[in-house]
Amino acid sequence: MDYMEINRANWNSRVPVHVGSDFYDVEGFVAGRSPLRSFERAEVGDVSGRRLAHLQCHIGLDTLAWARLGAEVTGLDFSAAAVAQAESIAARCGLPARFVTADVYDAAEKLGRGAYDIVYTGVGALVWLPDLTRWAQTVAALLKPGGFLYIAEFHPFPDILDEATGATLKHDYFDREPQVWVEPHTYTGGEELEHQTSVQFLHGLGDVVSAVGAAGLRVEFLHEHDFTLFQRFATLEAADGGYRIPDGAPRLPLMYSLRACAAGAP
Repeated sequence: MDYMEINRANWNSRVPVHVGSDFYDVEGFVAGRSPLRSFERAEVGDVSGRRLAHLQCHIGLDTLAWARLGAEVTGLDFSAAAVAQAESIAARCGLPARFVTADVYDAAEKLGRGAYDIVYTGVGALVWLPDLTRWAQTVAALLKPGGFLYIAEFHPFPDILDEATGATLKHDYFDREPQVWVEPHTYTGGEELEHQTSVQFLHGLGDVVSAVGAAGLRVEFLHEHDFTLFQRFATLEAADGGYRIPDGAPRLPLMYSLRACAAGAP
């Protein structure tokens, strides 16, 4: 199974649907809206004048949001269609940015070893990678001494629960077999996709932390959050631009964020 080509075709199909969707709201972004969550901006800190690489950047909205905050940004994605849209949006916004089409595992060679103060990866990215150890080694190779990795991601724990209530154990947390999905629509809705098959890889929180540590990066924090960006379970309620478990009910970790630093002085 060539997971890379299957997923590339799937994501190429998603690009025009995403660009025209209310979910991504490209026109709103061009007008000044930021897709970055407040906790991301707070945890990453001031990016003015810092070199930031965004791995698996898709159509580049998060990448360009960091550019608006003063970072010198480079985005990388394996979908040429997504990169073309990212370049177009950057031009419309008048934002300086570099976008590269490449496999994430080739990022160090394509973007430059030891060239970045920050490597950023946003929500929904890690499930597309079969090998977190190799990914973390790639991140470490990109970072300058004293630079850091920042991850904002969906927590893996909710993936084992039933979709209706989030109250019943339904899946095996430790199942690491590739998951093949055939879905006619992407998560933004819209028209049917031309290529509907995708391959995803589940990773536990321990898998992520262990891979980062094995690559020589020192974890500064791992924060688990009780909110998410979409209605993961029917019982979640809209709150503060996201979704939470109703007040009074036992809470679950729905997202997490991690920051890990490379050795040496910046």
